[in-house]
Amino acid sequence: MNSFLKREIGIGVWRAPTWVVLAAVALLLLAVVGVAGSSSVVRPGSVEQNGRLITIYDSGSEKTILSQVETVGEALGEANIEVDPSDVVEPALDSQLIASSYSVNIYRSKPIIVVDGDRQTRVVTAAQSGRTIAQAANIDMYDEDITVFSRDDDILTSDGAIMRVAVVRAVPINLVLYGQPMLTRTQAKTVGEFLVEKELVINDQDYLIPSANTTISAGMEIRIWREGINTVTVDEDVDYAVEVIQSNDHYTGYREIKTPGVLGRRSVTYEIEIRGGREIKRTEIASIVLAEPKKQVEVVGIKSRVPTVPSNPGANAELGHKLMLEAGFGEDQWPCLYNLWARESGWRTEAGNPYSGAYGIPQSLPASKMGSVAADYMTNPATQIIWGLGYVSGRYGTPCGAWEFFLSRNWY
Repeated sequence: MNSFLKREIGIGVWRAPTWVVLAAVALLLLAVVGVAGSSSVVRPGSVEQNGRLITIYDSGSEKTILSQVETVGEALGEANIEVDPSDVVEPALDSQLIASSYSVNIYRSKPIIVVDGDRQTRVVTAAQSGRTIAQAANIDMYDEDITVFSRDDDILTSDGAIMRVAVVRAVPINLVLYGQPMLTRTQAKTVGEFLVEKELVINDQDYLIPSANTTISAGMEIRIWREGINTVTVDEDVDYAVEVIQSNDHYTGYREIKTPGVLGRRSVTYEIEIRGGREIKRTEIASIVLAEPKKQVEVVGIKSRVPTVPSNPGANAELGHKLMLEAGFGEDQWPCLYNLWARESGWRTEAGNPYSGAYGIPQSLPASKMGSVAADYMTNPATQIIWGLGYVSGRYGTPCGAWEFFLSRNWY
């Protein structure tokens, strides 16, 4: 077959001219270079070219801008949107813009009337929830309190406010749950609704007073109990110790707390016996300290305002005997009272304990307590004795009760 016939019927291999090959190679090189350098080329639609897409929601209106600024506040300025210092903007005005798109919400402050019983307070706030609006009006709310929104169309009383927020107070209830009293609050209308609200389940062994259909009233007592022995665990405060530092730089009666005490906390388990819905016996069976108390440090002045004149212990004791009988105690109590105050002060009016700060014949702590009888408690034995007899009677019943306690503790 000749060469002419091969070309005519397509047999053989066609070779492209040299210039076509060179052009193809050039185009391929340009494509490779373009891909390699694509990271440094600004593409249509990039932040560097067009800016960030920012959508602004402002009191029901929506506005979208493209911006190359760095903060939310600058973006609002570029959009010609002004905000008041009491308005709330989310994200905050000083938030840096990094991403390619943002949504910005503006909550405009507005006048609102907050009603809490007979009290009405006008506030200008951007707060959205009823609880935060009440907080802006300096109104404290319990967890069970709720708020109700309404429009205020009364131009004469609204003072420019178009919205009212009413605080609906929950009713305080004294709940005694298996012997454990507690104060709680409720929005329920009946005792049964209260039980549902607090998720309290009454079973066949439990008693409930008053009945479930009783209408709730403020301060009422609701008792739930189980006859016999019940075990409850409660958290209780632990009192702190007081360290007294006596100071000769301050007059008697001066008292300063240098370091406030902090109450501790403990979890206590009691075994409680209940009969007829009333607690008749409580026994502590276990306790765990949750937080140790921290002692209080006080500075007490012991500097006398009057010259110290030694008193006559014998005469003071005779006066004490007379005043004891006048207070209604029998003669049999005198040996106890005499021994008690002989040990405490030697029957001296000026007797002071340098460690505790106790003072006088009965060793009052602090001395100023005796001021409830008379202002001359620092020097007058009668004032000190009368106060001491009242203390003994109120705490121990009789001088012999106080003396017996003193013998076992070395203080009273």
